[in-house]
Amino acid sequence: VAEFFLVSPAPELHSAPPLGVVRQRLLGDVWMEELVVVNHRDEHTAVAIDVEVSTDFADLFEVKDNEVRERHVVADCRDRELVLRYRNGEFVRETRISVSEDATIEEDALRLSLWLAPREERRVSFVITPHSHQHDRTLSPRRRGGSFSQLRRERLAELEAWVAEAPSLRTDDDTLRHAYERSLADLAALRFYPHTAIQDVSLPAAGLPWFMSLFGRDSIITSYQALPYRPDLAETTLRTLASQQGTQVDDFRDEEPGKVLHELRFGELTAIGERPHSPYYGTADATPLFLVLMDEYERWTGDAGLVSDLEPNARAALEWIDSYGDLDGDGYVEYETRNPETGLVNQCWKDSPNSILFRDGRSARGPIATCEIQGYVYDAKRRAARLAREAWSDEPFAERLEAEAEALRRRFLEDFWIGERACFALALDGDKRQVDSLTSNMGHLLWSGIVDDGGAGSIAAHLMGAPLYSGWAVRTMASSEGGYNPVEYHNGTVWPHDNSLIAAGLRRYGHHDEAARIAEAVIRAAGFFGHRLPEVFAGFDVELTHAPVAYPTASSPQAWAAGAPLLLLTTVLGLAPAPDGPRCDPRLPPSFGEVALSGLSVANPRS
Repeated sequence: VAEFFLVSPAPELHSAPPLGVVRQRLLGDVWMEELVVVNHRDEHTAVAIDVEVSTDFADLFEVKDNEVRERHVVADCRDRELVLRYRNGEFVRETRISVSEDATIEEDALRLSLWLAPREERRVSFVITPHSHQHDRTLSPRRRGGSFSQLRRERLAELEAWVAEAPSLRTDDDTLRHAYERSLADLAALRFYPHTAIQDVSLPAAGLPWFMSLFGRDSIITSYQALPYRPDLAETTLRTLASQQGTQVDDFRDEEPGKVLHELRFGELTAIGERPHSPYYGTADATPLFLVLMDEYERWTGDAGLVSDLEPNARAALEWIDSYGDLDGDGYVEYETRNPETGLVNQCWKDSPNSILFRDGRSARGPIATCEIQGYVYDAKRRAARLAREAWSDEPFAERLEAEAEALRRRFLEDFWIGERACFALALDGDKRQVDSLTSNMGHLLWSGIVDDGGAGSIAAHLMGAPLYSGWAVRTMASSEGGYNPVEYHNGTVWPHDNSLIAAGLRRYGHHDEAARIAEAVIRAAGFFGHRLPEVFAGFDVELTHAPVAYPTASSPQAWAAGAPLLLLTTVLGLAPAPDGPRCDPRLPPSFGEVALSGLSVANPRS
């Protein structure tokens, strides 16, 4: 919901405007615009309102690439309604714009003539409705469910009820409290219902405006962050991703049996086969992360039914890791797209084309095995072993997974360690050379638990050192590296979700003060963004800018940025599920003061 307050131009600088206009907007199943036109005069006034209309029906991929093609749009002028239609074979899209008053309907405008009595207030409503037909499948029509004020009340009540189901937070730190409340509200706003085999359930879309769709990695990490505040997000994420798990080898979509999807789209370029996103499977980390989330969800909720239902999917994911994920049989999960035209070059969380760089700034060539993915695989196998033993009653499988995880850990500590830099390599390239740049990916190794205590100490020192730590949080790449740029998407910026995982990893290895320092800095940064953390912000030093600098095209709200304050709070409170209820071991930064979290529940089957 948004509101804009406008006045008509006054004839003189200090004279009162004769008209006031309040433009109210509500986005739900339909898009509603309500104009409230107020006549401030003591006499009748004629008011002309022209609403100009245009659409290009551009696919989102075209918008992102700044290459929007021309389309033939047909306008159908009806009584109080304008219908704009585009067709490409079986792909059909319509935008229908209706108005509550008599109007002149033209191809590019709706024109109204109002006659307002003295001091009269008139309301004019516009309803914009999308309509889709594709491949002999017409989606259920969207309908306006009431007046603007009624829908607004319903939407606000729905939000209040959703937030009320989460634990309530009391704290001396207003910034922390506002960030927590904003995170819950943004996660509610980002819920959507993908057109998959799982109906009538919502899960978090990745973010606005670019990523309002199902993303495997993003939805998994967001759901992990939101445990234990909103465990329902994890359940729907797991079930939805399981319903879309890969079943075949498809080079165009980078699909293999057992693989968890990267992205699901329904736009024109996907429908006509120019893009592979129906769904696209070009990610190497979503599959092990799927297993991590499944185990963590069961630990918090005790939902044995979901773990039982998804056992075949979990086994298929483990099989993908060992067979298709390991491209050359060396025991590591690598990635390399089989779709060189429209597939992703990099299929880790830093998935921009230039994100995997050597220390001197050269790009690594594939197949690429990034360090954090090996950590995810290690964690996934250990967690799957617990599920095999305790939920699936398969002790031999559990023992095999534990042995495989330990073998991976030993190899990793030897092959990825860079002695001269006392750090772990960002990746191994296609020639098994260590990609030696200093990046935040090392922090994910702490989160997964794959490193030894000595390596953890070195990682912590690097993460909190000046090259990586900006003062606002840990940068994606250290300022000492050849590819560093504080406003490069993955090579010097700060990502809140990245830092939430890093802080959780630091806490895991006993670096409590460092974890609290990151949590305090990220929450403080949120205060500069209206308490809504964006997807990413610039990596300038705090001494230089004195405020975090916005990244120009960052999504906001964005799901795993919204989830970051939740995981940071979990980390500094030391929250963990236990047989007799939630365990709490707080190591709070001083600025948070006293913190009380109430309404937290754990339904553990072993309690």
